[in-house]
Amino acid sequence: MCNKENRFHPYQADISQVELPARFTYPFCYKPHPLSVLAAEEVKEYLSKQTQWHDELAMGKMFGVLVVEDEQKQVGFIAAFSGILASSNNHPYFVPPVYDLLNPDGFFKPEEEAISNINRQIIHLENHPQYLLALNNLRQMSEECKHALTQERLKLKQAKVLRDERRQKGNLSVEEEAALIKESQFQKAEFKRIEKAWHQRMSQSQQAYDTYKHAIDELKQERRMRSSALQMRLFEQFVMLNYHGEEQNLCDIFADTVQLMPPAGAGECAAPKLLQYAYKQGWKPLAMAEFWWGNSPKSEIRHHGQYYPSCKGKCEPILKHMLKGLDVEPNPMIAQQQQSSGSLDVVYEDEWIAVINKPANLLSVPAKDEGESVYALAKKQFPQANGPLIVHRLDFATSGILVITKTKEAHKHLQEQFANRTIEKRYVALLKGRVAKESGVIDLPLSLNRLDRPHQMVDYEQGKQAITRYQVL
Repeated sequence: MCNKENRFHPYQADISQVELPARFTYPFCYKPHPLSVLAAEEVKEYLSKQTQWHDELAMGKMFGVLVVEDEQKQVGFIAAFSGILASSNNHPYFVPPVYDLLNPDGFFKPEEEAISNINRQIIHLENHPQYLLALNNLRQMSEECKHALTQERLKLKQAKVLRDERRQKGNLSVEEEAALIKESQFQKAEFKRIEKAWHQRMSQSQQAYDTYKHAIDELKQERRMRSSALQMRLFEQFVMLNYHGEEQNLCDIFADTVQLMPPAGAGECAAPKLLQYAYKQGWKPLAMAEFWWGNSPKSEIRHHGQYYPSCKGKCEPILKHMLKGLDVEPNPMIAQQQQSSGSLDVVYEDEWIAVINKPANLLSVPAKDEGESVYALAKKQFPQANGPLIVHRLDFATSGILVITKTKEAHKHLQEQFANRTIEKRYVALLKGRVAKESGVIDLPLSLNRLDRPHQMVDYEQGKQAITRYQVL
């Protein structure tokens, strides 16, 4: 049983023979420590028995465990979930949130209700019979005006054609030419009068519509301002600790990032919750792991029970602060990159391109604080190149052929070939487990996951079509 007051869970299994981790887990690329695995298995067993959460858990949620050492040097673990579970963010088995935004005595719920009330007012106005009537009248009047003026312009054009035909026949008297000019002037003036009359009618319909539209726009403006102010005030309440006991709120943490502002949900993921609670109790974090429970979301692939790294968009800036003071494992991607020979393996080269054999564990393009890349090596190896060099990429762990362009013209031509899909890519992969079919097609729209760079995600709204045909060898 866990201690409901401090949420500390002693291990049910015998861990006396398990060696403690030498360093804390690097959260963005790791293999779970055996103590993290044992803790996760106990949490999974607990979740499997919670029938009251069955439907929500089936939808999928990220959970985390943190192995800790308390003041008496007892080793146990604490657990957390990301976001909200069963309409609450505080359950006895799991650590509490950094800030309880669902607390009825706090500022968040009353202000959220005020914003919800504005939403209700907007919906009421947008569905008000008088507003809908005014909107319909304006649209109808606009169509009638457009049609009527189009017809009048057509009449003007046809009358001009007839006058031009008469002039082309020649032999017009001075009086006849004057009459044609007078006819043209009259018709243009008549068109102006008709146009003005329609605009006056349109103005009346517009005023009836604007009476409601201005009220709706003012409410939407108030909603935007109050929502923004509430979000900022909320982020200021998330005061994150690190191992040194130093505090920083989310606004300060994200001030030096590309985003500048914390994204929605920042501070509510499992990892920050776990570290915050451990620091407040005076416990030493030893290792951590996060796993997915339930069905995969539509936007990305998540497998039930499997371990995943912390997300970079929300958690990387936060954890960068919170891990200060801990002896953290080095980024294994950098450690693997340091084995690079420092030069590219060129398999073909001419004055326009170079074809290189990229080794595994080498980035195609530079990444912040993540070591060597093909681009950096190519800049050194081909100093005379004036093109952008990189025209396509291979993933960090993938080895294979990469084409480097030495000139701007070559880069432009190859870009067009990739865009037009006249270039075909072929991969060979070693898979773990069994493949259900001997061959098939994976056709999904993919886009950059901006909250977890450089990973891609399935995006049915803005993603680009990506087709992979596979054959089991």
